[in-house]
Amino acid sequence: MRSLYPPIEPFASGHLDVGDGHRIFWERCGTPGEKPAVFLHGGPGGGFSSDHRRLFDPARYDLLLFDQRGCGQSTPHASLDANTTWHLVADIERLRAMMGVDQWLVFGGSWGSTLALAYAQAHRAQVSELVLRGIFMIRQSEIDWYYQEGASRIYPDKWERFVAPVPETERGDLVAAYRQLLTGDDPAAQIAAARAWSVWEGETVRLLPDPALSAVHDADDFALAFARIENHYFTHRGWLDDGQLIANAAILADIPGVIIHGRYDMACPAETAWALHKAWPQARFELIEGAGHAYNEPGILDALIRATDGFAG
Repeated sequence: MRSLYPPIEPFASGHLDVGDGHRIFWERCGTPGEKPAVFLHGGPGGGFSSDHRRLFDPARYDLLLFDQRGCGQSTPHASLDANTTWHLVADIERLRAMMGVDQWLVFGGSWGSTLALAYAQAHRAQVSELVLRGIFMIRQSEIDWYYQEGASRIYPDKWERFVAPVPETERGDLVAAYRQLLTGDDPAAQIAAARAWSVWEGETVRLLPDPALSAVHDADDFALAFARIENHYFTHRGWLDDGQLIANAAILADIPGVIIHGRYDMACPAETAWALHKAWPQARFELIEGAGHAYNEPGILDALIRATDGFAG
């Protein structure tokens, strides 16, 4: 089974001023001039990590990673202003132009798969291949499953901690109730709500628990950006029509692609990946047994490395 490439440091990094008061942190890894690729992280609001560099063969890729608006090392931290799906799609194009390439492989997992599909459907000519993992379409049914009722039945103990910051009388719409807490005037209440929201995801995305991942999600700075930005996007359903990305999947027909999804993904149930597979049958579809949502679960990681290796040429 394949695993991550050895640790690597970027050969270039910086901040790109994308307007609206936002500065996007980016870095490039691998070998300058080799096959261009862009990594789109999850959340939204999750940022990228040094391990994400290791999903690509550094000898054969020139990889760009960036923190989307408001998270990671991008500034301003946790900002919701001028922060929508279409702002991010425009940022990806700015970064491609900065890199000076006509086309690139687009890799996205979880929310990153949503963003990758939105970008590919808007800028088909700029996408050479798509590698998608943990498919999420930001449809209302998916949001309800994870943040209202569904996953709550699988993780009743963790769900109890998730709903704790919300008064019982306001639990009929938890996304809306959390929005009030996360955008309110009480900084302590914001942080408490952010940590509860963030830890719920950190504790349920893997088939087996990962204390280190839970600790990352429980850190104040990470949790505040992650929870505020996720909730903001879910409140507005990603500024997409419900089911838009599947309805427009025919645009992808001639893009070489791979869809990788864990059978026991509790954050993004497999029915969404299956729907994309049916709408985009030209892409290779891999449903990984014995895996949840996270990119670094063994079967998923193996499939991702095989995909990037396969497209490296």
